[in-house]
Amino acid sequence: MRLLIISHTPHYRAAGQLVGWGPTVRELDYLSELFDEVVHVAPVYGEAAPGSALPYTSPRLRLRPVAPAGGETLRAKLDVARLYPAYVAAIRDELGRADAVHVRCPANISMLALALLRAARRPGPRWVKYAGNWQPDGGEPWSYALQRRWLAANHHRGVVTVNGQWPGQPAHVVSFHNPSLTDDELVAGRAAAAGKRLSSPLVLLTVGALNDSKGTGRALQIAAALQQRGVTCQLHVLGDGPDRPRYEAWVAEQGLRGVTFHGWVSPAEVGRFDAAAHFILHPSLSEGWPKVLSEAMAYGAVPITSAVSSMPQILAAAGAGATRPPEDVAGMAEAVMAYAGDPAAWQAASQAGVAAAAQFSYRHYQDAVRRLFARVWDIDLPAPRPAAPLLSPLHSNGHVKH
Repeated sequence: MRLLIISHTPHYRAAGQLVGWGPTVRELDYLSELFDEVVHVAPVYGEAAPGSALPYTSPRLRLRPVAPAGGETLRAKLDVARLYPAYVAAIRDELGRADAVHVRCPANISMLALALLRAARRPGPRWVKYAGNWQPDGGEPWSYALQRRWLAANHHRGVVTVNGQWPGQPAHVVSFHNPSLTDDELVAGRAAAAGKRLSSPLVLLTVGALNDSKGTGRALQIAAALQQRGVTCQLHVLGDGPDRPRYEAWVAEQGLRGVTFHGWVSPAEVGRFDAAAHFILHPSLSEGWPKVLSEAMAYGAVPITSAVSSMPQILAAAGAGATRPPEDVAGMAEAVMAYAGDPAAWQAASQAGVAAAAQFSYRHYQDAVRRLFARVWDIDLPAPRPAAPLLSPLHSNGHVKH
């Protein structure tokens, strides 16, 4: 069975092969184990690959590259219209050969794919993943709201998977967990968490792109608030971005101690930080479900997050962590202090997170995808079939395969 994936996942050329945004690459490698062939229509950028990029390992996955479009400037936004004809040609070409299609929203190319699917006769199985906040309180691009309305009305004639469960959720909108953990990582996480105890200094962790939307500044403010209250702590900041110098300057100006900026690190290195952390801070403004939380929970780190999207639902159901309004830095610091004053409560939350993390494994995700195809389209996908990667990253037709 041939699956077509359409997404805005950024790809780059590095060391003779194409690499892509690491979390998505890992997810699609596992998804490809359920299909005979997977074609991914996605943009390839000309600049150097960031440290977060990874190569695909699946020999079943072929990338159909398109030019990148979109951005913050007016010129970048107008450039979308110029590139749309090429996007249409690539999507229509691949739709004609696909047995199923998977669109990842929200994104410009995804909106175009949804419009094409409304008029297309095939393929029949149509699965859209909406990775953002399904019921936000506002403050988002108008295109995101348009895509959600389109998906809620089922103009694409398929299913939508979302993070969390929501009032008035239509039957074709299905709650799905966002995968991020291998079986080996679950085993390593349980071993690390079994011996973890709350101690001083408190070890705090924040992971992701360094910007205000993801809450980098608020994570630093939480650490500052804790130190002002006499709590000895360390904060490890994993990730990078153009705002990093501004955050580093703020730390220096405040005289904040114990803060280390590590930049992007590999998934294996993230696991080592997760294993050492008592808490993961994620005070973002908008999310679907951030994979960094389930990864940290697997290693016994207790989440302290903003109360947005599915995070309060999932953490409450797991019995792990605490959520506060995004701007309530003092409240998040107080949540850390409450756990610090009650090690037994922290230990219970830590172990509850470890238990809940299994729901976010790639194997659990594969089972959920197989159940979805069987229930909605009466298609029995084969059991996962891992395969060794190809030695060469290139097809003779110039399309990239990994």
